[in-house]
Amino acid sequence: MASFKELKGKGHFPTLFMAFLYFDMSFMVWTMLGPLSTEISEALAKGGFMITPSQKATLLSLPILSGAILRILLGFMVDKIGAKMTALIAQAIVIASLLLAYFQGDNITYSQLLLVAFGLGFAGASFAVALPQAGQWYPPKLQGVVLGIAGAGNIGVVLDFLFAPKIAEHWGWSSVFGFGAVAAIIVWIAYLFLAKDAPKEVYTPRPKKVGDYLKLLKDKDTWWFNLFYAVSFGGFVGFAGYMKVYLMNTYQADMKAFGLEYLNESNVKAVAGYFGALTIFAGAVLRPVGGAIADKLGGIKSLYIFYGAVAALAVLIAVAHLPFWFAIVVLFLIMANLGMANGAVFQLVPQRFGKDIGIMTGIIGCAGGLGGTALIKTLGWSKGAFDGYMAGFLIFAAVVLVAIAGISLVKTRWRTTWGVNAGGII
Repeated sequence: MASFKELKGKGHFPTLFMAFLYFDMSFMVWTMLGPLSTEISEALAKGGFMITPSQKATLLSLPILSGAILRILLGFMVDKIGAKMTALIAQAIVIASLLLAYFQGDNITYSQLLLVAFGLGFAGASFAVALPQAGQWYPPKLQGVVLGIAGAGNIGVVLDFLFAPKIAEHWGWSSVFGFGAVAAIIVWIAYLFLAKDAPKEVYTPRPKKVGDYLKLLKDKDTWWFNLFYAVSFGGFVGFAGYMKVYLMNTYQADMKAFGLEYLNESNVKAVAGYFGALTIFAGAVLRPVGGAIADKLGGIKSLYIFYGAVAALAVLIAVAHLPFWFAIVVLFLIMANLGMANGAVFQLVPQRFGKDIGIMTGIIGCAGGLGGTALIKTLGWSKGAFDGYMAGFLIFAAVVLVAIAGISLVKTRWRTTWGVNAGGII
């Protein structure tokens, strides 16, 4: 990966900075419903609507699902009207969704919340806009550091869990959406004036066609990578979206006692947010570490390690009633290994699909979002059907084991075909 010093005098720094800021803001609002799930449920209950575990899972998973599908749409829009215009349109829809939740407040209905959740999916699709716009300005040898800077915006999900519950405590849950709308409007204005699409002499676009997607979808390796990313990124974003619900349903008394004794914090929802942020932080920051490990050991061996750890830990938390602190450590390690697995998957993808990495990023990113949606719905189903999460964690562990089996099925073929000339260790 190139050093930061090499960026000096290259590309267009204002665009790179705005891509990071846009991505950070987008990830923050994309996952906003998760850390506010308890507060929103209480507001609906006051209005006479008792939300079921399945309905709550649907609400939390809808931004993940719509974000996955919209990545493909926004990818086409980037080719047709440019990354900047696509970003401005998508962000405007996100702002409208945030304002709807803010102005409706405690009077909001479940149906309106579903509309808000769908609109927030445009924020989740920002991956298909921010990264290409930043990368267009820079030469191939700087793509690693450039996309690393722009992609670091996924730390926005941690900010949600740190601050949203306290803002909700002081000013009401809808005020979080108000703050989010104001921040998004500021970013929108800054993006309008500072970000620029790369000129043709710097970047020549290669518009994607439906046929390009169909051709890659006929390749069986595409589906293997879809499975691997559905497990790693899907696991990360799924657990991130559902983390507060799980902690509140399982360890509320322990968190309340900890907050009073060590933090002088009586709001257990805020304490749940802090612990949620801690576990999610691991997955958010360790993705590049996973990529670096994969560079040293090979992506296949790295995925064996990361997936193996996730499967074992998921079974442990499913079958044993763990003490609170032990559970937090286990969740931290699950998220850490999922984050590193994300990096390992994308150590392999460019080696296999180097000429089609833009299209493959959209396809695999969509699969990751679908995986996250499935995980949230599975956990919600488990809670509703069995009043617990054993079944949900065991099903997830089983899917991880299927992915491990898949690696075993393809590793020899990969290493003896495209892996021979891939240029890196697979």
